[in-house]
Amino acid sequence: MAKAPIRKADLNPDLDRFERRLRAEGFRFIAGADEAGRGALAGPLVAAAVILPDGFDLDGVADSKMLTARQRERACERILSGAVAVAVCKATVRRIDTRGLHKSNMFLLRRALNDLEPMPDFVLTDGWPVKGVPFPHLSIRKGDAVTASVAAASIVAKVTRDRMMDRYHRRFPQFRFDSNRGYGTRHHWDTLVRLGPTPIHRLSFKGVADPKPLPGRELPEELDPETLAALDEAPD
Repeated sequence: MAKAPIRKADLNPDLDRFERRLRAEGFRFIAGADEAGRGALAGPLVAAAVILPDGFDLDGVADSKMLTARQRERACERILSGAVAVAVCKATVRRIDTRGLHKSNMFLLRRALNDLEPMPDFVLTDGWPVKGVPFPHLSIRKGDAVTASVAAASIVAKVTRDRMMDRYHRRFPQFRFDSNRGYGTRHHWDTLVRLGPTPIHRLSFKGVADPKPLPGRELPEELDPETLAALDEAPD
């Protein structure tokens, strides 16, 4: 079932309240950072950092998981054309398997923030404090749903990763990466059991290197926003 387009009434009407407060305290370049693909069984991890200008039109900007693909694409185009700065970094499956998911995630977020030009003078992140960056920063639970810059970063990261998974779908069409994006749907796991892992599967993830049939219906046929969020927030 296709996701219903998000309505204006569903959007957070005060999405930039953190940024407004920080600007009132004298901070000018406020960056948001977020990643996409944390809980996937296959494909890269992608992180983005975004600095939005004061007064940026936030119409259509929200937590990327709550938007349709078309809404994300439109919002991403506006963010890329109107942002003060955008940086995107990717971690390969090999890096995730050798370094670990959380370390790879933190490395990407640090790199994306350090790649911004101009450099931020304050950073907002979604849930995970990013250690080792030379900027004051605040981690906010559900930051992609309550802060404009983190929501913008989540959209850029998600659109970037989805485009990569579309290309992988053309190489491995049996897995339907164009719809499941590498996450563990029932069809994805059944195909993994039948065909074995591809070169883009995360072999360090439980069961992926030697997949076994699952009893009953332990995995969803499709991923709704709540399931996707739970997968991405799952611990290593």
